[in-house]
Amino acid sequence: MIEAAIIHNVERFVLVSTDKAVRPTNVMGASKRLTEMIMLSCTKEKWDGTLVHAIPTKKTHNTIFQAVRFGNVLGSSGSVIPLFKRQIELGGPITITDPEITRYFMSIEEAARLIIQAGAMGQGGEIFILKMGEPIKIDKMARDLIRLAGREPDTEIAIKYIGLRPGEKLYEELITEGEGIVPTHHHKIMVLRGNGEAYAEISKQICILREQAKAFDGEGIKKTLKQLIPEYQPEKPASSDRTIKNEQ
Repeated sequence: MIEAAIIHNVERFVLVSTDKAVRPTNVMGASKRLTEMIMLSCTKEKWDGTLVHAIPTKKTHNTIFQAVRFGNVLGSSGSVIPLFKRQIELGGPITITDPEITRYFMSIEEAARLIIQAGAMGQGGEIFILKMGEPIKIDKMARDLIRLAGREPDTEIAIKYIGLRPGEKLYEELITEGEGIVPTHHHKIMVLRGNGEAYAEISKQICILREQAKAFDGEGIKKTLKQLIPEYQPEKPASSDRTIKNEQ
């Protein structure tokens, strides 16, 4: 998509990223961080005309690239709230990975506004982040939803703790230590300025990742991602005893 934007002279490109890109612990988060890095490497100052999937046609381009980094969007298809509501309607139990797990949340309206603001404010190479306040404890949210439905947690609707999934964190972060925060004129938006590598360097590793994906080489993919993203800390596979316990 980034290459297509360059080839077809797209004016602005806004990448939607996630808080899981910060110190990623699973491949999904690492892939999001890698996409941020690709975006940074394709800013006007960094891009050198190298293309992975197409024949280079020019050494410069005018596309303005920027990213937005989201927490959880309330009411979206992947949000935990619709899941909790369905579980309450079915009489429970509500399933929570861990009693201490917390997440940042934003509304669909805030998410849409952040994308629009990024498109308007971006000069190229920024990662925009919404000031999201304090993280919310998922256990408390679940209990509040049960009470709003006119039921009592633990007695009328059971709460079941099922354990963290592989690569899942107790606490999500929006900023990696060392990322420089630059103020913006919008009071609710922060911006990170990144120094991307040259696209030619990243593209070599992307080609390796493509071959590893074709070969279904999961461990190889993780090693290559680790080389690209030093802060990526893949979780070690759970022991067979723990896997059996979680399934039970």
